[in-house]
Amino acid sequence: MKLDKRIKLTQRGYGLLKRYCPGLIAAKVWASAADALTPFVTIWFSARIINEIAGERNLSRLGSYVLMTVIINFALSMLKNALDKVVDEKESGMWNYFPKIFADKQMSLAYTDLEDQEIQKKKQKAQENLFMFGNGLGQLVWDTAGLVQVIVGIIASLSLSVSLFISRSGNALLDSWIWLPVGMLVVIISGISTGKLRQLAGKAFDDWTAGTVWYNRAFMFYGHELYDDLSRAKDVRIYHQDRIADREMQKLNAHNKDDGTNIRKMSCYPAMIVFMQGICNALCYGFVVAKAAMGAFAIGSIVQYAGALIKLVQSIGELVDANYENVIYTGHLEKLFEYLDIQSNVTGGELVPDMECKAEHKIEFKNVSFRYPGSDRYALQNVTATVTSGKKQALVGENGAGKTTFVKLLCRLYDPDEGVILLDGKDIREYDLEEYLKLFAYVFQDFKLFSLSLGENIAVSAEYDPEKLEECILRAYFKERFSTMPQGAETYLYKDIAEDGVMISGGEAQKIALARALYKDAPVMIFDEPTAALDPIAEAQVYSDFDRIIADKTAIYVSHRLSSCRFCDEIMVFENGSIVQKGTHEELCKEIGGKYHELWNAQAKYYQNDDKQYH
Repeated sequence: MKLDKRIKLTQRGYGLLKRYCPGLIAAKVWASAADALTPFVTIWFSARIINEIAGERNLSRLGSYVLMTVIINFALSMLKNALDKVVDEKESGMWNYFPKIFADKQMSLAYTDLEDQEIQKKKQKAQENLFMFGNGLGQLVWDTAGLVQVIVGIIASLSLSVSLFISRSGNALLDSWIWLPVGMLVVIISGISTGKLRQLAGKAFDDWTAGTVWYNRAFMFYGHELYDDLSRAKDVRIYHQDRIADREMQKLNAHNKDDGTNIRKMSCYPAMIVFMQGICNALCYGFVVAKAAMGAFAIGSIVQYAGALIKLVQSIGELVDANYENVIYTGHLEKLFEYLDIQSNVTGGELVPDMECKAEHKIEFKNVSFRYPGSDRYALQNVTATVTSGKKQALVGENGAGKTTFVKLLCRLYDPDEGVILLDGKDIREYDLEEYLKLFAYVFQDFKLFSLSLGENIAVSAEYDPEKLEECILRAYFKERFSTMPQGAETYLYKDIAEDGVMISGGEAQKIALARALYKDAPVMIFDEPTAALDPIAEAQVYSDFDRIIADKTAIYVSHRLSSCRFCDEIMVFENGSIVQKGTHEELCKEIGGKYHELWNAQAKYYQNDDKQYH
């Protein structure tokens, strides 16, 4: 990757950190700068102190040098310690901020993008690099300190050593200008060689740990998720899947077998680095001592020049390291930004539905056809239907008939491939998406609640109207359970966040989901198997009182239980992606041989008493 591209990626990475982890990089830069300056303060004042002792021995100046050394180092130390506290706090919290990057991106994508395998592969790769190894953003954070120390080290070292080459000893050979480029060349060669050897040691380590991405992913599953995920707990125990996990863990433990080659390399390269630095340090000391012996400068300056040159060699080596690390993490940043730069397919216009006329909206499907991404089969084909305001409509049919797809298109989770959906005579794609979605409250079959308070789950907000909340709880038949909750609406669900959180059953969760839909108070209520987890008594209560629950709103009801559709004003029967029948329960039952009649009789026989089976 070219340098200019790496610079742009690095800058963009810092921009992302500034947005999601504000203050982290600034604190790290200043803390690292204070840390990097400290040894140079000591080197400079030590040279002054030794020169004074070897010269005039002025106690006043000596005292000033000592006092200034202590004060400046103390100030730098205090600054570094204070900033380190900020860095530690922010760096420990950055792992909580990083998931927000992916959450924001997911929310910006169209629902169809979430099912795109290529998009999800990019997301998974970026997440693995970031969360398993800290590559990319994490490595950028950690390497910032080293980069700052390199820059400060090179600038400070050059500032303290430049006078070495312009000071005069009276010896033509030692005072020759040639020593400046020679000295810089020696320092640069040593620094680069040291950096290259570190890279070779790093490569040997990478080779030794080859396959670690797979190893970590498998280890996290077999050693952690398989046992901790409660949704798998029953199967693990009943089918003794822990035996499979133990077997796989034994395979994983064999991943680090090595013939010793890489281990020897990892041992040899550091020794070679020490040897190379020793040669360069000896050359630097030799030149500095030679000029001092010829009277070019006072003896205390040996400390300054030798220390500065050694730090310069070290800094150049670290610069090579920093460049090598930058190559690595910018490669990972590029993968992250490939995912973040995916253009969303979400489109919308500027129209805003009139929310005041809640019972007067008209939604029409006109010759709508749709296929899921990657599928050749139509999930809906040539569907024409009207969602009638203020009416209760049921969608019935066998699995895969198109019922749920119909309501997903209605809510613009997908857009039709053919045909058009109209709201009050306008294509729904002409409406602002966020405003359009305010029309609907949806209880999904696979709904999710969150480890937040009951009130926040229902209101989907940290602030809510207590009276409205209790009214929705009552209408959703959750009042009895609610009365037992220790903190009322402030009671946390589940124990992920709060130790005193309450566990709720599937039926209770479904009532909360119903209360959430009621609290939104949207003109159109959509229920996809809303009583699947309820007991028969609770289900009967919901059905018998459905008119009071939804009041004068438009309701769309998706269900496999045809008996629950009897209270609806209209039933639409789906088969193979098409609407094959429409009408009331009584009308459809009279159509002998029709799909509804077939489905109704198939279910009804399970509820009919056959006295013979009891005798």
